[in-house]
Amino acid sequence: MTAESTVPTPAGQPRDLGASPVSVLPRRVGTEGFRLPAGRPAPRPDSPLPLIVADGTAALPGSLVLTGAPHQPLLAALLVAASLLLRPRPVRRLPGALDDLPALCGRIAVLWLSLGALVAAYAPPHALSARTLLLGFLLHAATGCAGRGVVHRRRRTALRVRPRAALVVGPVATAQRVASAVLREPRCGVRPVGLVADEPGGTPGGLPVLTTGEEVRRAVVQNGVRDVLAVHPSVRGRQGPLLRALAESGCVVWEVEADAPSRADAPALPSPGRDRLAGFACRRLEPDARRPGGAGKRVLDVTVSGALLLLLGPLLLACAAVLRVAGGPGVVFRQERIGKDGAPFTLLKFRTHRPADAHESATRWSVADERRMPWFCRFLRRTSLDELLQLWNVFRGDMSLVGPRPERPYFVAQFSQTHPGYAARHRAPAGITGLAQINGLRGDTSIEDRARFDNAYIDDWSLWQDVCILLRTAVALVRPTGS
Repeated sequence: MTAESTVPTPAGQPRDLGASPVSVLPRRVGTEGFRLPAGRPAPRPDSPLPLIVADGTAALPGSLVLTGAPHQPLLAALLVAASLLLRPRPVRRLPGALDDLPALCGRIAVLWLSLGALVAAYAPPHALSARTLLLGFLLHAATGCAGRGVVHRRRRTALRVRPRAALVVGPVATAQRVASAVLREPRCGVRPVGLVADEPGGTPGGLPVLTTGEEVRRAVVQNGVRDVLAVHPSVRGRQGPLLRALAESGCVVWEVEADAPSRADAPALPSPGRDRLAGFACRRLEPDARRPGGAGKRVLDVTVSGALLLLLGPLLLACAAVLRVAGGPGVVFRQERIGKDGAPFTLLKFRTHRPADAHESATRWSVADERRMPWFCRFLRRTSLDELLQLWNVFRGDMSLVGPRPERPYFVAQFSQTHPGYAARHRAPAGITGLAQINGLRGDTSIEDRARFDNAYIDDWSLWQDVCILLRTAVALVRPTGS
């Protein structure tokens, strides 16, 4: 949770943008003059048949240890059928046998334990011994790992022989560096054929730099481009319509982390969707993927916020009464903030500071330990109790319990221009707490780091992650440090 406004980074005060309009997300259309071939089919996914055959065949050597058991053919058939039904799906871009090994061994162990329990239940005199179960598991796992290794090797060889053409989108220097690294690694199965940038540039003899929609369209058609590598956080904001148009035309869009994180002391992020491309961390971007804000998240928001409003009602009334006595009328602080898809809403808080006028309220950075603030107001901010009224924003649907912290329009306009990736935070509902906050990014901390953590939360969102963030926030409130 944060204070009434975000404290600026040490770089200094934000510059005045005047009355420039706030534009936090690109429109859902292609860039002007950008036309891609209509009806181009999406790349065909790898057929699951080779893996199915490998998994089914792997069960046969293990079933040999069942010789002498009652209904041995039936048990072997059950083992093969279960292996086919419980086949783990590869999650990596170029999976290997070792990548599948943990899930494969876990699945096979469950199969053999279930088979042993089944025989013990229906034919106790012929119960399988621990030695038989262990031997069957080892034979099954070894054969399964070898079979999957053969399938993955053939697929990697096919990609190396016939790599997929790709465009690299981002600043010229960064895009050229990533493209060169990928070209030096033919095992990636990707062959960059051009760079897409806002301005021309690059080095002589390098890949062509495409700056117009017509150049991109021609490159896509002539080279049969199927992969797009977005190599800078700002790409999703500035080139969002272009990336979406490329994805809708049948290209697979990858976000590549070309630069190391700026917070070396930050804890590692949970990144189940991450992969590697020539040593760079990357993840597949799904333009139409389900974003935070679905039915499950809304149910969690309504349930928790409603219960907390009822439970904390007496505390809220007590805080309002003390504020009324200590500071006079105007207990509730209302301020316009920017939420999901750039839509403004009115954020509610307990008033702990009275700005001189509306302009100061919209553009001034407040200071959490301001000396003229009454003691009770300092207490509210130090304990984050002033944020509790935002539970009503959550209950109404303006916000979510977990999500990027909302900011005022004045600063959203600036940060969207000066900090790469900031505008992309508004893909999800604003939240009372978030991944950035539980990692210490509150108060006088980097806006760029907050944007990176917020975007990582959106990309890797799950309902369980929301629950974990809420639990960690609750623990943090036990030892408050202010905001």
